[in-house]
Amino acid sequence: MSEIDKNLFVSAHDTIKNSLKKIDLNAERIVFVVDDKNSLMGALSDGDLRRIILKGMDINSSIISVYNKKPVFLKEENFNYEKCKDIFLTLKITVIPVVDEQNIITRVITWDDVFSDKTYKLNNKISDIPLIIMAGGKGTRMAPFTNILPKPLIPIGEKTILELIIDRFLSFGIMQYNLIVNYRGEMIKAYFDSIEKKYELNYVWEKEFNGTAGSLKLLEDSIHDTFIVTNCDIIVKADYADVVNFHKKNNAFVTIISSIQHHKIPYGVIEFENGGVVTGIQEKPEFSFSINTGVYVLQKEALSFIKPDQVFHMTDLIESLIKENKKVVTYPVNENDYVDIGQWEEYHKTVEKFSSTNWYK
Repeated sequence: MSEIDKNLFVSAHDTIKNSLKKIDLNAERIVFVVDDKNSLMGALSDGDLRRIILKGMDINSSIISVYNKKPVFLKEENFNYEKCKDIFLTLKITVIPVVDEQNIITRVITWDDVFSDKTYKLNNKISDIPLIIMAGGKGTRMAPFTNILPKPLIPIGEKTILELIIDRFLSFGIMQYNLIVNYRGEMIKAYFDSIEKKYELNYVWEKEFNGTAGSLKLLEDSIHDTFIVTNCDIIVKADYADVVNFHKKNNAFVTIISSIQHHKIPYGVIEFENGGVVTGIQEKPEFSFSINTGVYVLQKEALSFIKPDQVFHMTDLIESLIKENKKVVTYPVNENDYVDIGQWEEYHKTVEKFSSTNWYK
């Protein structure tokens, strides 16, 4: 029996922040709360943590009052794979801990362990939701590469960035893709015309550079309800069916997918009062932020707030909606669920991540 990933375990006194980091480091989207003998006490999924954060709870708080104290599990003495299948399909979960007579976790059974033939799909389908990909920018942060090729055609492994983005959404049943193109748009079209594909591509030609929201106005007559927008240089590993459900449940005009990022200052940070009187020093403090990933779910009504024929960015649209008391919400994902390929340093990190892990699976 292989050793269980230690990043699946947290203690009841661990913080929300540490639990988020553990989920980032393991592959199962969950942590199990255990005592010092690895005896199962509870569980905490990334969905649980998302709901906790959205309620405004400090991520430096302990998980002791928020974790699920009645987790799903199986006993070794009556374990079998048919029971696992029933639990997975009925409860729509992806991992089950197995415990011995002392309630110590002996192994962890995943969805792929049971359905290794990939016959079953867990993803809910949102095939009626159109996707808009902002593929018209010049990609100046990736120069000189983008002096010749458009950023959407930059390769990662054997595919282009744009193909990897589309593949991610294909797993949720989305078949309609609208590419807003401008810079080197003919090259993008020529490439996709030359490959086999099972999805529909519609090209929307932007005459001027109208910003990350301005070009959406070109699709106002063809959008009927809810739609998704993504930049062409980022990939977010989110359950997009859940994001859409979250968006509709909240009756939002816009849902921003955000990523919780942790940044450690490599110096002692001095705290001082007026006059320079030092009150304390924080040694290498760590700060956590929710950043905008560049993926959004929108309602058609939001397009009426976009000013035509002028540069108008998504930040302008969001600020306009908030000013008019229209609901804008955020759906947070973990740090490791977001990659930005729009600048060289991050591009190299992404290539390394894709080649050395199964991150994209």
